[in-house]
Amino acid sequence: MSTPQQPAANQQPNTNSSKRKRMMTLLVLVIVIAAIAYGLYYFLVARFTESTDDAYVNGNVVQITPQVTGTVIAVKADDTQTVNLGDPLVLLDPADARVALEQTEANLAQTVRQVRGLFADDSQYEAQVAVRQADLSRAQDDLRRRMEVAQTGAVSQEEISHARDALRSAEAALEAAQQQLAANRALTANTTIANHPNVEAAAAKVRDAYLANARNTLPAPVTGYVAKRSVQVGQRVAPGNPLMSVVPLNSLWVDANFKEVQLKHMRIGQPVEMTADVYGSSVVYHGKVVGFSAGTGSAFSLLPAQNATGNWIKVVQRLPVRVSLDPEDLVKHPLRIGLSMQVDVNIRNDAGSQLGNAQNTVLETDVFAKYGAEADAEIARIIAENAGPSANKAPSSAAKDAHSNATKNATSNATGKAQMSSASSHAANTRAKS
Repeated sequence: MSTPQQPAANQQPNTNSSKRKRMMTLLVLVIVIAAIAYGLYYFLVARFTESTDDAYVNGNVVQITPQVTGTVIAVKADDTQTVNLGDPLVLLDPADARVALEQTEANLAQTVRQVRGLFADDSQYEAQVAVRQADLSRAQDDLRRRMEVAQTGAVSQEEISHARDALRSAEAALEAAQQQLAANRALTANTTIANHPNVEAAAAKVRDAYLANARNTLPAPVTGYVAKRSVQVGQRVAPGNPLMSVVPLNSLWVDANFKEVQLKHMRIGQPVEMTADVYGSSVVYHGKVVGFSAGTGSAFSLLPAQNATGNWIKVVQRLPVRVSLDPEDLVKHPLRIGLSMQVDVNIRNDAGSQLGNAQNTVLETDVFAKYGAEADAEIARIIAENAGPSANKAPSSAAKDAHSNATKNATSNATGKAQMSSASSHAANTRAKS
């Protein structure tokens, strides 16, 4: 009975061996296919991609700091809240600044009225010159008439001497009036009330006081989210003290720290795909390489490595690479500063450069520009209210006419003096002959 069972026992090991061979063949086939697939993937895709998970979201953190010293009377924003450009964030007590502003405004108004008086004095001195010119003409006529009748003996020599003295007095008075007019014109020449040096100096003080008062309100220089608020109501703050920060989350970027051996073919402008740990691999962000840091993290650390001391161990360094983010992707899937990212850079096209092609970034805000415009408007209002109807006009036509009349009178005076001298000489010759 044992003889028929022997072939069945030999058949079972043969069956197991054939199955084992098929499994090994299948395993080897799978490994070969996987190796071929990986090889194709490497030569077609992987060798043109550099990846790192040492990447984090970064952005601008705009600090809110006061420009003047003051006491906080209101805080109008808190952490995690959204603020828009120009929204008031912190208010300081404006009492002292308001008093200083009112003093400078009063000083400006007084200065404008004083300068207005200088322009009015021009007309007054011109009128005095005209009066002195009339007195001089009268004295010249009196002396001439007396010289004409001196030969007849109708006029005494004493009276002629008095007439000469009156003429010299009138000439001196005219000279003094003309000097006063010239001195006053030196204070107003080539200016108007608005651009007179005294008015401009007072206006500069008003502008300074206005800005100091306006700066008691700290506006948001950008639109963003409030973070790191440390200011409290009643706190005494000084210029430069950080009170809070505003983070604009619509202009973020990624700092990817690649190993130095990964940078050989990396260039500015290469496309980048990124995923954030907060959303997972289902959300892909798109961007491009925009620049490379000027040094590694260890070179810019607080205590940089001193590899020349002898205790040296080579460590592969990492260089921060800045990667931009598509604004549309940020709108759909917002990010926060500090979040982790997985970055894949496509280095297939390495014809660009690592240096020199990065675009310059200009960050600016015009939230403070309105203060200067408001100060100028306030100064213009004060000048207009105190300068009168001819604030921005040049010297009046009447003043010009008076000046031309004074010139004509001076010419006639010179002619009269010549005639008087001729008459005096004629009279002297007549007396000598007699």
